[in-house]
Formats: sequence, structure tokens, C-alpha cells
Amino acid sequence: MKDNNITVIPAIDIIDGKAVRLTQGDYSKRTTYSDRPDDLALQFADNGARWLHLVDLEGAKSSRQENFAVLERIVTLTGLSVEWGGGLRTSGALRSVFDAGAAVAICGSAAVKTPDLFSSWLECYGPDRIALSVDLRDGKVAVDGWVQKSDYDAGALLGQFIPNSLQRVICTDISKDGMLSGPSWSVYQELKKNFPNLSVTVSGGVASVRDIELADSLGLDRIIIGKALYEGLVTMEELKKWWQKE
Repeated sequence: MKDNNITVIPAIDIIDGKAVRLTQGDYSKRTTYSDRPDDLALQFADNGARWLHLVDLEGAKSSRQENFAVLERIVTLTGLSVEWGGGLRTSGALRSVFDAGAAVAICGSAAVKTPDLFSSWLECYGPDRIALSVDLRDGKVAVDGWVQKSDYDAGALLGQFIPNSLQRVICTDISKDGMLSGPSWSVYQELKKNFPNLSVTVSGGVASVRDIELADSLGLDRIIIGKALYEGLVTMEELKKWWQKE
């Protein structure tokens, strides 16, 4: 087991240039937290965060990149290492993400729908710059902004890309996302057991610092925190203590 070594990553989801959160991936259940996501990112950076999880929800649903300007501003203003996701289905879109300053590109639908293309991205950019997003609905991987359910389970999808040196997986149980009920721990324990060499990121359901502590004690590598931070269930002061350990 690791000792206080987990990376805690604040999240900002973008629609219409605003910071929002969805509930269980439902675009009709949207809460807007800030009209200025740049300011949020600056707060995270000023309090010691090193990473930011930034998602273009419009891009995830439509495949059109709508919010690259937000990415560029945040990278320039904060110096944070940004992992960016949402609608990255072409090589041109992927290049644009890196050109805009992202450290890591998060891909999900492309891996399911065009696996050969996704494999080529791993080879071209390196596995440290490409993360596979595994978003689960009823045990199956969901794509296109969590709207469509595929035939893959997590293990089958990940196993397809292990030979291509996949290193990073961000796994979300959609039923937990935005519910503040705690992550699906059994899912992450199973992933770590079956794929011990993967860097596993916990996403969805984080409700307290206790969830961060538990993820760390289970030997998980990274954890994303969104709604719990915006709703005040986890404070910036509490997160500073974790960021100082990284």
C-alpha cells in the first residue's frame, strides 16, 4: 500500500464557457457554479494543486470542440498540468488539444469506436500523454457523452490496449457521478487487481476527505474531486494538505 501518495485532481466541466456539474451524466440536470472557470483554476493553483481535470461537455456530446479557448487561458494563467477530455475523436482534434497546452488528452469514444486510431495515438504521443476514459453505465462502457452504451465492460476495453502500452485509465461509475454517495470502490479494486501496472484514477461520487483517504489506502493512484468541493463538503484548506504531499 502507498502512504499518502495519491494525486488529488480538482475538476472543471465546461458548457458555454461556464463551470458546471451534471448529475449522473444527465445534461438536463446541470448546475452552474461559475461563469469564470479561469478564476476557479487560479484558486486551485494558488492553493497548491498541480493538476486540473478539464472536460468540454459540449465536445463530449457533439464531437465539436467548443471550449479550446478556456483550455488555452487556464494553461497560460495558472501553469497547471491539464488533462483535457471531451469529443476527441480525430487526430486533428487531438493535435489541437496539445497545441492549446494540455498535458494529457482523455479519450473514450475513440477507443471504443476506432480502436486502431486510438492505438496509433498511444504510439505517436506516448502512453504518458493519452488517458483512456472508461465510463460505466450498468457495467458497460458508455460513449458519446455518456449517452450511448457499448458492448464493452471495463476489463475487455482495457485489455485491448495493454499491448499498446496503455498506462492511464480514468474510470467513472456514471450512477455515482454528482451523487455525493461515495465512489464504487469494488470497481477500482477490481481494476487494480486485474491491471496492477495501470495508473487508475477514481472519478465520480467523491463526497468527503474520507474518500480520498480510502482511495489512498487502497493503493489507487489518482482521484478527481468536483461537486463535493463546489458544495463545500470538502474545503480548499483540506485539499491543500494533500497537495502539499504530492
